[in-house]
Amino acid sequence: MKVLRFADLIASGAARGKRVFIRADLNVPQDKEGHITEDTRIRASVPCIQMALDAGAAVMVTSHLGRPTEGEFKPSDSLAPVAKRLGELLGRDVPVVANWVDGVSVAPGQLVMLENCRVNKGEKKNDETLARKLAALCDIFVHDAFGTAHRAEGTTYGIAQYAPIACAGPLLAAEIDAINKALANPKRPLLAIVAGSKVSTKLTILQALAKNVDGLIVGGGIANTFLLAAGLKIGKSLAEPDLVGEAKAVIEAMKARGAAVPIPTDVVCAKTFAADAPATVKAATDVADDDMILDIGPQTAALLAAQLKAAGTIVWNGPVGVFEFAAFEGGTKTVAQAIAQSSAFSIAGGGDTLAAIAKYGIEKDVGYISTGGGAFLEVLEGKTLPAFEILQKRAAG
Repeated sequence: MKVLRFADLIASGAARGKRVFIRADLNVPQDKEGHITEDTRIRASVPCIQMALDAGAAVMVTSHLGRPTEGEFKPSDSLAPVAKRLGELLGRDVPVVANWVDGVSVAPGQLVMLENCRVNKGEKKNDETLARKLAALCDIFVHDAFGTAHRAEGTTYGIAQYAPIACAGPLLAAEIDAINKALANPKRPLLAIVAGSKVSTKLTILQALAKNVDGLIVGGGIANTFLLAAGLKIGKSLAEPDLVGEAKAVIEAMKARGAAVPIPTDVVCAKTFAADAPATVKAATDVADDDMILDIGPQTAALLAAQLKAAGTIVWNGPVGVFEFAAFEGGTKTVAQAIAQSSAFSIAGGGDTLAAIAKYGIEKDVGYISTGGGAFLEVLEGKTLPAFEILQKRAAG
């Protein structure tokens, strides 16, 4: 995937004295008082901003925050708390500018935060008039928000269409490189873990991966639907019986390529969905009518761990059991530790996956942790993200 990179512009001196507009992802969680409760995304945005400042550019940065109504700014929509935290990280004041669409005053070496971009009328629908106004604010547009790369909006697509120069920031470039390494040119065997409560939300991902991967590990409620497809009973476990046909088709598609969907041989069951419910390990053939499957069993986990340790590339999206409950975290913990110990290049994404990575302290052992939820899933589906598409077009001239 060929895109222009901000790092290359910096290296060539092309950003010096120029007006640089950075679209970051600063959509951080806040408590009821408006205090930021988790600042990973702000910290992740610092390298790009610092790069621009060090190059002597006049720097504007914006992001969406929450779900504001276009044209109706409320104090709770303000990026002011984000600007304050960013200022602490950079060791400088970061002024917040409101009503900025028609012009921004910023000098080389200065940094301003442009108020919540989703308040601007026409942002979500990528209105052309707005996009042209945004593009007129800058000499260089830098897209550094992978979490929004699947949306064609004013500050993610339209501005990239019309800005004099449009490029990928370091965060976006790293995502592109990791995705290419994992999916476009993977070292084989390529194993994918796709887990979650419903097949319906991940069906297109399963179908797309079935054409490319050497092993497709399913977990959570998705695995229960695949157990049904394999002719096994699942008691009162979460599943989607109406999608058994689709699950069978995925199994057959993999089989036709000499690949496999490993079906659990043992499972961990409970009679109720609760943290204190007694857990029982059973063969997958022995699930009772009143059982709920809440995790894969130790035998299955050990088999998967061996496969993961022998893999060349691993794509991970979703925990394989109810890892939030101690009695049902064994499968996810074993899988996480196997990924950490594997010499494979691993790419992981999705909120629950990131929570599992944090819980088991394996951040440094995963090859690449993707910051975009919906964008990561769309990449797995084989879709070309709008942000990638427009940046490729601009790079091609």
